Amino acid sequence: MTQDFKDWIGRKIERLDVINARTVAEFDATLSPHLFATGAAPLGIHWCLSPDIVNPDSLGGDGHPKLGNFLPDVGLPRRMWAGGELKMHGQFKSGDVVHKQSVIADISYKTGKSGNLCFITANHSYSVGGKVIVDERQDVVYREATTASAAQVPPPVAPEKSAWTVKPTSTMLFRYSAMTFNGHRIHYDDPYARNVEGYASLVVHGPVQATLMLNLAATKLGRVPKSFSYQGVSPLILSDPFNIDATEADGMLNLRTISSAGVVTMTATVPQLI
Repeated sequence: MTQDFKDWIGRKIERLDVINARTVAEFDATLSPHLFATGAAPLGIHWCLSPDIVNPDSLGGDGHPKLGNFLPDVGLPRRMWAGGELKMHGQFKSGDVVHKQSVIADISYKTGKSGNLCFITANHSYSVGGKVIVDERQDVVYREATTASAAQVPPPVAPEKSAWTVKPTSTMLFRYSAMTFNGHRIHYDDPYARNVEGYASLVVHGPVQATLMLNLAATKLGRVPKSFSYQGVSPLILSDPFNIDATEADGMLNLRTISSAGVVTMTATVPQLI
C-alpha cells in the first residue's frame, strides 16, 4: 500500500451531545455492577457521545459508516479498535452539554502477519462550557479481509485472585451498540461475525473492555485516574465469563482483560501517583 493520505491529516469535525438521565441510566444498566461510584456521570460514558450518524445508504457491508467522509477510504475493509490514551481533567455530570472536537493526527501503513494494515490516529477533545474534561488519543487499525482465525493467539495466563468477573451476553453487546449507535455487525450479527470476518462468535466491544478496566483502576485507586493508556491485544469473543485484573509494579497499575480461555485481549496502564 503506497497511497499517500497525508492531506487528510489535520481534518477536523465538531459535534455536540448531551449527557442526560437516560444516558446515565442506560450505561449503568448495561455495565453495572462493575462501575466506580464517582458521584457524577460514570467513567467511560464519553465513548457513548457524538457517534457517527449516517443514513443506511452510507453504511458499508460491515455496518460501519463508509470511509471517505471524516476518515479517508484507505482501501482496507476490516476495522478494529487498537488502543489509545485518556487524559482526564475533570468529571462529566448529568445535564452536561458536551462539545467534542476530533482531529486526524496521523495515518500510516504497515505490514503484519495478517497482511497490510493502516493505522489512523485521531485526537478527541471533550469539553463542557469551554472547559476540557477529557483529552483522548484514539488508534484505529484497518486490515485486509483475512479471517480472524489466521491471527496468532497469545499464550494463556491466569487472572489475579482479586479480578472482576464479567458475564457477557448478547443482550449486553446489543445494548452497548445501541447506546453508541455502533452498527458494526461483529457485535450483534453472529452469522456475519463467523462466516464473513472469521470470528468464533460475536466480539465484545473494545470500549466495553476499556471502560471496565478504567472503572477497576478507579476502584483500586479510590479516585478517578488522571491518565489511562490502553491497547488491544486480541479479540474478546462472546463466551464464558471473562476477567479483568490489576497488579501494581514500579508505580504503575497494570490492568488486563482476560478471556475465559486465559487469553489477554486488552491491557491498560495507570500511574498510581497522579
